[in-house]
Amino acid sequence: MNVFKVVSDVICPWCYIGKRRLEAALRQLPDTTDVSVSWHPLQLNPGMPPLGMDKKEYCVSKFGSWARCEELFAQLIEVGKTVGIEFRFDKQPIIPNTFDAHRVIWFAGQEGVQDQIVEALFNAYFCEGVNLSRRPQLIQVCEEAGLERNRVERLLRSDEGAAEVLAQEHEIKVLGTTSVPLFIIQDRVALSGAQPPEAILQAFEQTQKQYPELWPDI
Repeated sequence: MNVFKVVSDVICPWCYIGKRRLEAALRQLPDTTDVSVSWHPLQLNPGMPPLGMDKKEYCVSKFGSWARCEELFAQLIEVGKTVGIEFRFDKQPIIPNTFDAHRVIWFAGQEGVQDQIVEALFNAYFCEGVNLSRRPQLIQVCEEAGLERNRVERLLRSDEGAAEVLAQEHEIKVLGTTSVPLFIIQDRVALSGAQPPEAILQAFEQTQKQYPELWPDI
């Protein structure tokens, strides 16, 4: 089994782009290659208010001016087109708190539908303008992507998954990681940033060469 761990946050556009590029890389592997992809949390704004904050206010405080923010959005829109993503930054007025989204992603991993849920959350936030801080909207996205509505509601009414998300974040932060996306192959080789498919494949091959014991059948 070839294990890819992806560290990301659902408000990071480069993480969505990185997901597409990872998928393109995996399609280039031989059909016989057994691959498992799991998603792990790193909140970019762990101190974000529970209901998020105004996007313009947040972006100006981070990048200095709204004009600079619009330049970055325009660049991301063009990059997104190359991987089939239609970013609609104009639809999203809120930067959400993502802790609940990460709890849902953790739960989706237990249910075997993690990739579908991650894709749905990225698309909802970046392409449809869904406010993921609002639990009814978060629940609706998850239900449409394959999770049982009542089960997600029960999860969000409790603290289920909170300890697990925090533990995974701590594990990542101990490694010195402060940005996303981060791709970790077989817990040995890490690749930072939304790298092109060729770089991901190169890292995969590097891991095979450096750690042949992980691939005893090769």
